[in-house]
Amino acid sequence: MGILDALWSFVVNRREQLLVDSYLHVSAVVQSLLLATVIAVLVGILVYRSPLGSAAATATAGAILTVPSFALLGLLIPFLGLGVAPTIVALVLYALLPILRNTVLGLSAVDPAAVDAARGVGMGRWQLLTRIELPLAWPSILTGMRVSAQMIMGILALAAYAKGPGLGNLIFSGLARLGSPNAVPQALTGTILIVVLALALDGVLVLLGRFTISRGIRD
Repeated sequence: MGILDALWSFVVNRREQLLVDSYLHVSAVVQSLLLATVIAVLVGILVYRSPLGSAAATATAGAILTVPSFALLGLLIPFLGLGVAPTIVALVLYALLPILRNTVLGLSAVDPAAVDAARGVGMGRWQLLTRIELPLAWPSILTGMRVSAQMIMGILALAAYAKGPGLGNLIFSGLARLGSPNAVPQALTGTILIVVLALALDGVLVLLGRFTISRGIRD
């Protein structure tokens, strides 16, 4: 039996479990992405007017990104145990840099003329931020979210080391059983599904941009 036949047979026989694992994988990524977006945008709002603050914030997020996944999970396990908690915390930390950097860039790039015009009609700081600056910075923020989503979709596979949810368990189990009949199809199935889910999530974020970014800004 060829590898494609073995792969198809594995998918058909395990389709219910694959659906569950795929759902858990996407759920963990989406939850982590939303938490990272809230944190990164809030930090970006606080520091974007300060070159020193912006540099410090992005450098800190960048330093976190350099920590190997296994090492970060290993550091979190003694405090958070195994399972979902260390996985989500690790994914949030890894997702921060692209969103934070793009938030700072987007807010800093807002046209001063638009800000002055808004102040001229009596807008306060909060109105200026929510009605002018953040909407104009949103395309940049969304781009950061797309980068982070693709990145943590793959990183989540390594969370199987910490008994995390998702398709990583399928890949690790297959690799651990190399030589047995279903080992390669199992690892390949997990890998292919992660790629498919990453592309699907990116498509959803592109559609989100279509519905939330005004045509004037897109054009």
